[in-house]
Amino acid sequence: MVKVRAARPAEAQDLTGLVMRSKAYWGYDADFLAACAEELRIRADDVTSRRIVVAESERGEVLGVASLEGAAPLAVLGLLFVEPSAVGQGVGRLLYRDVLRRAAELGVRRLVIDSDPHASGFYRAMGAVAPDPVGSPADGARGGSALVRFEVTPAPLADWARAWTGGGRAVHLGNVGEFNAQFADATLDREQRPAHHYACLAAFYSPYPAALVLPRAVPRGWTELVCRQLGWTGLEVYDGLVDGGPGLADAVRARPALAALLTGAGLPLVPWGRTRPFGRLAGRPWRAGELRYESKSAAHGLFGRILADGGHPGIVLPRQWRADGRWAAARMLAARTRAGESTVVKTEHGVGGSGTTVVTPAQVRAAGGARAVLRRLPRGPLLLEEYVGRPADGGADPAGTGGPRDLTYDGFVDDAGHVHEVGGAVMDVADGCYRGATVGPGVVPEGAVKPLIAFGAAVGRGLADSGYRGWFDVDFVADGQGRLAPTETNLRLTGPSIAFMVAARLDVLRGAGHLVRIADRVELGARLPEAQLDELCAALVRGCAELGAVFVPAIPTGAFEPAPWMGVLVAARSKKVLDAAEELVRAEALAVGAMFGPP
Repeated sequence: MVKVRAARPAEAQDLTGLVMRSKAYWGYDADFLAACAEELRIRADDVTSRRIVVAESERGEVLGVASLEGAAPLAVLGLLFVEPSAVGQGVGRLLYRDVLRRAAELGVRRLVIDSDPHASGFYRAMGAVAPDPVGSPADGARGGSALVRFEVTPAPLADWARAWTGGGRAVHLGNVGEFNAQFADATLDREQRPAHHYACLAAFYSPYPAALVLPRAVPRGWTELVCRQLGWTGLEVYDGLVDGGPGLADAVRARPALAALLTGAGLPLVPWGRTRPFGRLAGRPWRAGELRYESKSAAHGLFGRILADGGHPGIVLPRQWRADGRWAAARMLAARTRAGESTVVKTEHGVGGSGTTVVTPAQVRAAGGARAVLRRLPRGPLLLEEYVGRPADGGADPAGTGGPRDLTYDGFVDDAGHVHEVGGAVMDVADGCYRGATVGPGVVPEGAVKPLIAFGAAVGRGLADSGYRGWFDVDFVADGQGRLAPTETNLRLTGPSIAFMVAARLDVLRGAGHLVRIADRVELGARLPEAQLDELCAALVRGCAELGAVFVPAIPTGAFEPAPWMGVLVAARSKKVLDAAEELVRAEALAVGAMFGPP
């Protein structure tokens, strides 16, 4: 394994030789190299003053050298050279990321890189931005090309991410099915097949996992690619643990050696959500009722109590009624239809919009009445809620706000009961069903940020007071006046939380400012064999990189279903590039699938 260490003054002459060999790798002639020699020379007293480090192999061979020069807030990447025999082995990437890490620790907020034009593609791939030819006065005389200037904003790991897992690595338990099953949701499959696909999101429960524990087997190529894209090393994967049903935590406990390995390493054990079996595995007491606000009616009651205390302008709570049986629900729905009102019909629990249906008066009449509509919905108790529209029918935006309709707040309550803000996100919701989310700077409209953050934090305090500990979100819809209406809480990790984790990791690796989008389902034209799925993902990595974006496959196992799909993450520093990357991914996924499907 290659490691980075501080250079030694006695190595100065040897390091100068490495730098010159690396420069010659690009085919420069002897005159040009001679003109560069004095500028590229490393002296013994440079080693400390220029913060020079080297990349060293297990055999003690020096494979590369880098320097971090200057003082906060502005610094320069003065050197980054790799031994020609080691080019393409990840040495440059290792050194670059080490420079970014050290710069962030020193408080550097602007790192300047004047790149040899042959290396400009490397710096773009590493996330450096704003290329601008600069060159030195000697460039023309040397017969060389102008240098290419890049800049990057070094970023430490976000404060919330440090608090989430103590700033270190964690063990991730993909117990999505186990979490869902405890609510006996009538909209979900008893065997939780879809949930076992979504358990792949366990890879992203924190910015840097030590181990993944998964109910179903996952492709090896997937984990290798995710590790490469996110700079993870030493990741252990324990998959294929559940033959039937949702019980992942109990499946781990049934393997005492594995349970001891996972719980005895002293690392945080992070689940998708809290369950009684997880409590037994983690040695954490199960608190009766700690998930009570996962119920939509209980969450609505919490929202009402918070708003009754005042202090939340810009937040409006839709009215909600609990129907005591289907006949009562039909009567309520019929009355609202006669009044020309649209209605949101909900089950007490649901995942990703399952169990939530928006019913318009036109739909009720087309179906033949309220009873006919309700017969198509899941069995069990129902809630009826005011529909928050733009305007009443969800049409044009009369206030001209032009903002997104579906927003969410993510945060968590730590073991001491303190609430930590993660941030706001914009969700992609169609017909009441969640399809993905986007996080990052400027995603949430400016006018919505303050009310969203303030109300989300208040909900967090309410959850903490109730005894809940863990991740949570609060979902909102926006009306035509830009007001936010809270609709539910989710006491677990979420799709937006996954995007936040990846954004935090990419900001550390590539510099601050990433927008990250998670798309739950990208349709494939046909079921792909594992090797072809690997090829598709590799092609998407390259295609997105050419746009200035990052591609990470999030859910690979859906590619083997009869109606094939995969979940993906894309990241960029502008919405324009992000949109282009998502469009590319969707188009290429269908095009490659068509090669294996029927003509």
